[in-house]
Amino acid sequence: METRRDERIHKLAQALKRTDKLHLKDAAQLLGVSEMTIRRDLTEPASTVVLLGGYIVSDPKSHAGHYFISDQHGQNAARKQRLAQAAASLIGENDTVFFDCGTTLPYIIDAIADTLPFTAICCAMNTFLALKEKTACNVILSGGEFHADNALFTPIGAHSILDDLCPTLAFISAAGIDKDQGATCYNTNELAMKHHAMLRARQRVLVADSSKYGKVLPVRIGELRAFDLLVSDSAPEQDLNNWLAQQNIPLRLP
Repeated sequence: METRRDERIHKLAQALKRTDKLHLKDAAQLLGVSEMTIRRDLTEPASTVVLLGGYIVSDPKSHAGHYFISDQHGQNAARKQRLAQAAASLIGENDTVFFDCGTTLPYIIDAIADTLPFTAICCAMNTFLALKEKTACNVILSGGEFHADNALFTPIGAHSILDDLCPTLAFISAAGIDKDQGATCYNTNELAMKHHAMLRARQRVLVADSSKYGKVLPVRIGELRAFDLLVSDSAPEQDLNNWLAQQNIPLRLP
């Protein structure tokens, strides 16, 4: 039997046949429910539409795979929100900031004051959609080939937007934090932009919630020593915490 949630999701899916995205506020008006109701609908499994950066889009999953941003969006939300407050406080007025791909970054963007003037460089659809809601922010999107699994754009050809920019700081997301294997992620297509941003930025900030401690994913971003700061929602276990201190890698917490 079709539930009210099923009916709402079906209506959203039908609406998305006429447009590529639907703002959360517009979706709420369309269905005659609150934005929170729609958020709750889309955090439950088995939905054909997903919420990315304040917009509802069709779920890009069409086959089983190693990582889909729509699967990760609601994971560890409370931890990401706590982390976001600590990360957002690093951004100063008129800074130029690189925002990596991944589901943690929109939480950081949401935590930035709407009145703060800054320039943002991004390479993923979900971070772009979150940044465009910040009216005092000048947004630069690095274009190229779109990868639906992690909502990432990768440059075509040798030139990258980062060739011409020097960010004040770069937020680099990781899905695994390990003292031996370093920072790791799921997809090789993320590496070029991560490495380029780390090369250009004056401060390299690794962001990962505490569920990522002790995990090692297939793709190695680099040693933890390659970062100037680790931002998370809580401290790791004593062994990793001691090692970070020995390596002079500061840990910033909420």
